[in-house]
Formats: sequence, C-alpha cells, structure tokens
Amino acid sequence: METKKRIPTEVYAEMTPNPLTMRFVANRQLISGGQQADYPDAQSVGDSSPLATELFCFPFVNGVFVSGNSVTVTRDESLSWDLIVMQLREYIRDWLMEHEVAVAYVPETAKRSPRAASTAAVRYSGKPAPAASVELAPSEHDAEITALLEEFVRPAVEQDGGAIDYAGFSEGRVYVRMRGSCNGCPSSTMTLKGGIETLLKSKIGGVQEVVPLND
Repeated sequence: METKKRIPTEVYAEMTPNPLTMRFVANRQLISGGQQADYPDAQSVGDSSPLATELFCFPFVNGVFVSGNSVTVTRDESLSWDLIVMQLREYIRDWLMEHEVAVAYVPETAKRSPRAASTAAVRYSGKPAPAASVELAPSEHDAEITALLEEFVRPAVEQDGGAIDYAGFSEGRVYVRMRGSCNGCPSSTMTLKGGIETLLKSKIGGVQEVVPLND
C-alpha cells in the first residue's frame, strides 16, 4: 500500500493581546484567497473545516479562527495555556502535515458578512450593542470605510490572530464586529477608540464614534 506523502510543516505558538486566545502560525497558507473563517462554536463548523472540527474535540476549546497562515484558538478558563499549548501546537502541526488546507470552504455564517436593513439606532454604552437591535442600510460612506479598514486595520489585527469587520454606518456611528482574538479582548476598547475611531474620524467628517456589535 502506498504511504501518503506528508507535507513539511512548521508551527509555532504566539501569544495575543487576548489572554484567552493563542495564535498558531504555520509556514504556509491554510486558507485560500485572503479569506477568513470564524467558528465561535462547534455547530458553526459543519463540514467546512475538518481541522476546526478536530480542535473542538478538545474540551477546553471555545472558538477557532483561521486566517492566512494561522489558526487562533480560544480556550475556556478551566486550564492555563502553559498546560495545553505544546499539546495543541503538536496536534495542529501533525494534522497539517497530513492535510493541505485547514478550511475547505467558508460558510456564510463563518464570514460574518454585513447585514443590510432599513434603519439604525442604538446608543453606545461602552458595551457591545446587540446585533439584533441594530438594523443597517447601505450608506454613502461604506466603500471608504471598508477601504480604510482593509488598508490600515486588517494587517495589524491579523498579526494578533483577529479581525475587525465593518458592519455598517448610521447617524455618525460605525458598527463593527470583533472576531478571533479581538472578540472579548481586554484591549479591544483601546484599539477601537484609540486607533480605529481616531483613524476614521480623521478621514471621514461624518464619523463620530465606532461601536462594536455583539452577535
């Protein structure tokens, strides 16, 4: 019987600003076309990512985010990283040596695409706004905001194993979704207010604040 050829793969673990997430970086691309796949629970995976399905078999795994050449894993608080990081790194490396890609396709639920509707009105209280209470229609600033986030924000947050997606604009507020290590990160408010909000306000006169949505 012919032995399946293993794919030479190196993986290292990298801390992120979020203490509950760890980024596992490979020396090759794991998802095609600059896509990202966000799996907040095992039910969201389906058959799209065999690797994510396997990782959710670990009882401490709460989320999986795949982007570029990395897999970001979110754990619960039952164990610390120093007890599990080596096990996870070796497991991910061995799996990748047997499989070319980590994500076969990205389901719509994992893309977290912007929602469109008619009106919007939620006052930011310092906490994420419930997505169900925010309805966003297309605006004249959508293309410009998206371009700014892609150019200046996406490369930086991807290095930390996360993503910040544009959801919509209404009444001076830019609504975004936090994914991967950005979701629940203690420093995410600083990133939003000190970085993204300052950037967008300096480039687009109508922007007053940036508000995260909580799905």
